[in-house]
Amino acid sequence: MALTLPILAVLSGMVLLVWAANRFVEGAASAARHLGAPPLLIGMVVVGFGTSTPEMTVSALAAVEGNPGIALGNAYGSNITNIALILGLTALVSPIAVHSQVLRKELPILIAATALPAGQLADGVLSRIDAAVLLIVFAGLVTWSIWQGMKKKTDALGSEMEKELTARAMPIQRAIAWLVIGLILLIASSRMLVWGAVKIAQGAGIDDLIIGLTIVALGTSLPELASSVAAVRKKEHELALGNVLGSNLFNTLAVVGIAGAIHPVAAPPEILSRDMVVMGILSLSLFFLGYGFRGRPGRINRMEGAALLLCYCGYTIFLLSGM
Repeated sequence: MALTLPILAVLSGMVLLVWAANRFVEGAASAARHLGAPPLLIGMVVVGFGTSTPEMTVSALAAVEGNPGIALGNAYGSNITNIALILGLTALVSPIAVHSQVLRKELPILIAATALPAGQLADGVLSRIDAAVLLIVFAGLVTWSIWQGMKKKTDALGSEMEKELTARAMPIQRAIAWLVIGLILLIASSRMLVWGAVKIAQGAGIDDLIIGLTIVALGTSLPELASSVAAVRKKEHELALGNVLGSNLFNTLAVVGIAGAIHPVAAPPEILSRDMVVMGILSLSLFFLGYGFRGRPGRINRMEGAALLLCYCGYTIFLLSGM
């Protein structure tokens, strides 16, 4: 009975988090469109990074409250979940074809962004200087994304985003209202999720890092799952992959950077020897699957999607077996 309320808080927080994140992203995308932002820019920056607002709010709150395991576990666990679970399930629904040149450019950037914090955590702590470096790199990436979005006139990602914006058009007043309401509820639901996760970890004697890598990471990745599956069912493959790439870049650089800037984060050795290794291997596999070579577009077929899904199941079972 002692864990009943925390479990309810986690489940309620997840449901509210998904709803609030969807409203926040829709409001932000529509508001950006009303302000004249090109569809490609909205797809790269607003939607790609906006779907990671749950990870940002959860990790920031966890850092403020002194729970570094949840802060780092949420960010890196979400990256693993995004590639292995979300793209795996999405590819099973419909194979993912990658034609966007912009997304092909982002794939090697993701590899570099994944390697950066691995080097920083070698000493066992993410300092404020480390966090500042991550945030500076993130600011540079956002600047590059804006430049790409403004410069490139035609791209598969931009075309799919234009279709989505037209289908979900809303007045500017409603867009701003959803943006504000979504942000407020994101903070409230993140608070519920973190509180419940910490209480479960304390009550069950589970390391908060494991909670962050599993329950919390899955909960904050649900918006990406919903949007990616919906996109690929409409044959909008670039949006499905763009959601994951944008989210993983945001998690690795901004989410971890913000958490470290709030409070230096001690990193258990298993993050480097286990979780960063898994995240790195999955990021490399995504590069080889999605980049495309010899003039052929990248593609994640159903068999490769099933392999990614098996990797997620194996990783999760391994984590839970060590509790």
